[in-house]
Order: sequence, then C-alpha cells, then structure tokens
Amino acid sequence: RYIIGRMGLPYRQKNINIICVAMDAPQDVISAMAGKLGRVRGANIKTAYSNFTSTEPEIKTE
Repeated sequence: RYIIGRMGLPYRQKNINIICVAMDAPQDVISAMAGKLGRVRGANIKTAYSNFTSTEPEIKTE
C-alpha cells in the first residue's frame, strides 16, 4: 500500500544485485520495512528519508 516504485539493478562486476524501493509512508512504517528486510540473510539495508511535504491533499486508498 505504501510502495510507490521499485527498481532492481544487477551489478555484474561485483556479483551483487541492488534493489531500490521508494515508499510514501510514515517513518515508523519505513523503519519496520527496513527492519524486516534487514533480517534477510546476505542483505545490507540503507534507508534515506526526505522531508518533502506535499501541498496537495492526501488521497485515501483503503
């Protein structure tokens, strides 16, 4: 429900894969997702936050 996009990049020279997930969610939801992903064996998780605030009204999609 919060994921707005994702992209996967194979980095063949280093034999790794990079996955980027963009979310529009409260910080606690993002932290919970990062925590769950961090339990995946072999995964390294980095989280970046933006302080962007929209002037548009939020659309409820439940």
